Amino acid sequence: MQTLLLVALLGSLAAVFAAPAGKVKWCVKSDKELEKCLALKAKAPAFTCVLRLNTLDCIIAIKAGEADAITLDGGDIYTAGLNNYNLVPIIAEDYGISSDTCYYAVAVVKKGTAFGIKGLQGKKSCHTALGRSAGWNIPVGTLLSMKLMQWSGIEDTPVEDAVSNFFSASCAPGSPRGSKLCELCSGDCSMSHHEPYYDYEGAFKCLKDGVGDVAFVKHLTVPDSEKPHYELLCKDGTRAPIDDYRTCHLARVPAHAVVSRKDAQLADLIWNSLNSSVQNFQLFSSAPYKNLMFKDSTVRLVRVPANTDSFLYLGAEYMSIVHPLKNVQTSSVSPAIKWCAVGHAETTKCDAWSIASPGEVNVVTTIECRTGATVEDCIKKIMSKDADAMAVDGGQVYTAGKCGLVPAMVEQYSADLCSNPGDKASYYAVAVVKRVQTVTSPSSSAAAVPPGQTPALRSVLSVPAVENGGRWSKCKASADEQYYGYAGAFRCLVEGAGDVAFIKHTIVPENSNGKGPAWASGVIANDYQLICPGQAAAVEISEYASCNLAAVPAHAVVTRPETHSKVVQILNEQQAQFGSSVSDDAPFKLFRSDSGKNLLFKDSTKCLQTIPAGTSYDTFLGAKYMTAINVLRQCGENTPELEKSCTFHPCQQKS
Repeated sequence: MQTLLLVALLGSLAAVFAAPAGKVKWCVKSDKELEKCLALKAKAPAFTCVLRLNTLDCIIAIKAGEADAITLDGGDIYTAGLNNYNLVPIIAEDYGISSDTCYYAVAVVKKGTAFGIKGLQGKKSCHTALGRSAGWNIPVGTLLSMKLMQWSGIEDTPVEDAVSNFFSASCAPGSPRGSKLCELCSGDCSMSHHEPYYDYEGAFKCLKDGVGDVAFVKHLTVPDSEKPHYELLCKDGTRAPIDDYRTCHLARVPAHAVVSRKDAQLADLIWNSLNSSVQNFQLFSSAPYKNLMFKDSTVRLVRVPANTDSFLYLGAEYMSIVHPLKNVQTSSVSPAIKWCAVGHAETTKCDAWSIASPGEVNVVTTIECRTGATVEDCIKKIMSKDADAMAVDGGQVYTAGKCGLVPAMVEQYSADLCSNPGDKASYYAVAVVKRVQTVTSPSSSAAAVPPGQTPALRSVLSVPAVENGGRWSKCKASADEQYYGYAGAFRCLVEGAGDVAFIKHTIVPENSNGKGPAWASGVIANDYQLICPGQAAAVEISEYASCNLAAVPAHAVVTRPETHSKVVQILNEQQAQFGSSVSDDAPFKLFRSDSGKNLLFKDSTKCLQTIPAGTSYDTFLGAKYMTAINVLRQCGENTPELEKSCTFHPCQQKS
């Protein structure tokens, strides 16, 4: 131990005082990892090695700049992403065609034993380590969610106590020595190779040696020669062969990833250095040991999309499992839904809504407000439970759906259809020009352009910055940008900043002939026309049904699947109080925007209609719209950064 401490101290001093600029300081946690790292350094001088005693010390060193990178499993990626460390995943391990950038967490038992997953209580368990994904978080979370293991929550007792009470004995390296969770370990119960039953191979050895009854590992752990002697426990109570992990597993887990500080240049340096090193160094081989620096099952490394934090990388399903297991206090269940407003103007309206929301029906507030800088920021807040719901357009419903959210209610723009919930709400996307201009008609392929993409439109039209109340908000995706949204895009055309406005068919009549805000006071509807795909001549605004780019699904409220019913219930209560049926002089109207246009909801909304629970985003959007937007997504530049992060690997969403 004294030798290890001395090497760690020397490694720290070397990292702080001697490491040349432009070198990657890799953090290692054992003498064996240090040997491999030094061998890598000999072949690839771009690396230096920093030794620390454990994973947490490496995370702290990276945060402090004493080290730059380390490869972590999902449980440790979660820890590294907490606010006090703020590290991010930048590179993922890829395990090949069997799992890509994911792997399967499985429960392995010896063939011939007679119990299933529901018979695990009282058995002896082998875990890769305390707090690890496949070895701890997933099996413990699964047993809790299946109500097989009892736990009253971290407010009353640590989850380790629940595991100790459930199994008769365990080996979970990293647990307090002398505890029941270290009883089966054959070494020092540390998260290092001083404990023979540590990590995937160690947990399997614990089972193979007859010490434990079940090993919680990943699907690639059992060697081919051993597979005939072992089986998997399935969540339905049955067993299956080892190679049936695709249908018999506890969960699909994001791959191990390299984490570092939020620094784009550093991420590039690490990525380029690793790519160069694989040319003359066996980065994914640790013989005679296992899984040093990287997992030996790694086939290649994959760059994680920019701006992906630990939450987005791990995905909602994994986070829902790991979150309650960590020392994170959970607040009491609130009767309110947290509405996400984008920008200052929407937040002002949301605050007014929150004040009005108790009304005469409720004695407590049913609307709480959260603010996001952009729609993507709000979607992310909903994913992470910092918010619950917001209304978005079709393209944003698509992005939200890719990130695991679902549509809950849809705006209906026809009062006659509010009493017919079976009728689908939609509107037409149109291309509007000034009558005096001659603009070439868009090609027939223009029907593939979804509305709501106003930031892209503004950049094409080279829209100048517009000062709004002293705040410069050029090209900001919120109401703080005066050319944002449908009315904003029409204003862009009216004020001569652009030649064509891609908007919905109701916008011109809503903002002309004396209707609309101050900027529209002199606008005459007859001064504008529609251009049609495949036609040379422009037509009148009223001919939108035959001259349009597409029929588009109406805006929808999106939320997490588990909050669908709550959001629907509260919004139905709210529109009963503040919907289109209330008088014009009412102090608050849900579908009226006094300090802007289309704040929180479209001002043309007549009612909100329920989307049945279980309706997916693609079903809601419809086949034609999905085809159109999928064509756009074939070009990576048209894909929002959040969507790239949410779809990086398949295990981020619920299976």
